[in-house]
Amino acid sequence: MEQTIPEVIRTIPLQHYIFFASALFAIGVLGVLTRRNAIIIFMCVELMLNAVNVLLAAFSAYRADPNGQVFVFFIMAVAAAEVAVGLGIIVMIYRNIQNTDVNLLDRLKW
Repeated sequence: MEQTIPEVIRTIPLQHYIFFASALFAIGVLGVLTRRNAIIIFMCVELMLNAVNVLLAAFSAYRADPNGQVFVFFIMAVAAAEVAVGLGIIVMIYRNIQNTDVNLLDRLKW
């Protein structure tokens, strides 16, 4: 059974999606490695997760297979739970040390 790629999907080549997702992922990695604010780091991790989602959706559309897009929905559900837990942790850190700088978190060891 031969599945064809719809004309709407073929208007943008797959390489463009790969370059876009790679750029998003690289910006996310750069933000995690260079920033000290916990909220900014958290946003950069979410940006990396969304770059993977873009690739999954693009590959799924190009193969005309909905499995990748279903997987994206599960990743988004896990990301929503991660946001809830992560922001709760960041709020508790802010309440304890009145700052979200990750360099000040060594106080939490003792």
